[in-house]
Amino acid sequence: MNFTFLTVLATGGLLLGMLGMLEIGRRIGVRRLAHDLEETRPGQTAVEGAIFGLVGLIMAFTFSSSLTSFETERQLIGQEVSAIRTAWLRLDLLRADDQAALKELFRQYLDSRLEMYRKLPDTAAGKAEFARSVKLQDDIWQKTITACHESGVTSSWALLLPALNQMFDISHARALAARIHPPKVIFVMLSALMLLSALLAGYGMAGGKSRSWLHILGLAVSLSATVFLIYDLEYPYVGVFRINAMDQMLVELRRSM
Repeated sequence: MNFTFLTVLATGGLLLGMLGMLEIGRRIGVRRLAHDLEETRPGQTAVEGAIFGLVGLIMAFTFSSSLTSFETERQLIGQEVSAIRTAWLRLDLLRADDQAALKELFRQYLDSRLEMYRKLPDTAAGKAEFARSVKLQDDIWQKTITACHESGVTSSWALLLPALNQMFDISHARALAARIHPPKVIFVMLSALMLLSALLAGYGMAGGKSRSWLHILGLAVSLSATVFLIYDLEYPYVGVFRINAMDQMLVELRRSM
């Protein structure tokens, strides 16, 4: 099922849940006030402030984590482009015959890297393409080792092999970064605290003669939209805010080959 649809469904459910908890909290507050007209709230205000503060703290940390993951992925793309370009240029250290075969493998490798991210959010297809790119890495490495032996030029070893290592390492770093996310329990806890804060907010609005829909919708929509943004940024290749534009750098590099 489409990731964006699931995210919208989840945040939509959270929005409706908050609206429901606001209404429940208000009705509880109205009933309480009807029996206790002289109710004091200092202690209640302290509890509400603590819970609202906790919601804000967890939301700030998760948003910061998501934004950092998004930015890290962007930086890794730039590093991969640079590493592939460097290794490509250093192929000129080899003999002409070896260069032709390796350059063709490089083109296939870059095509595979681009195709892997194009296939997302189809995880199975993405994993299959990643396995293909790893196989091409092995082919490039073995072919390069053989070419370096045959050339007999020590400078090709010192310059080309480290460049290949860096190119391969960055591809694995990107794969690892795509798998690192906050534990799901963090989002569950954040959602539960948001529902609880909505209940307390509704209780606090019980003193009004009528419902303030501006405040009710403002609270529920803003918090739900923030959760949607946090979760979407965590998965930059499958959500609404995608990082595909950065892959254009790889596309341009492929065209230059």
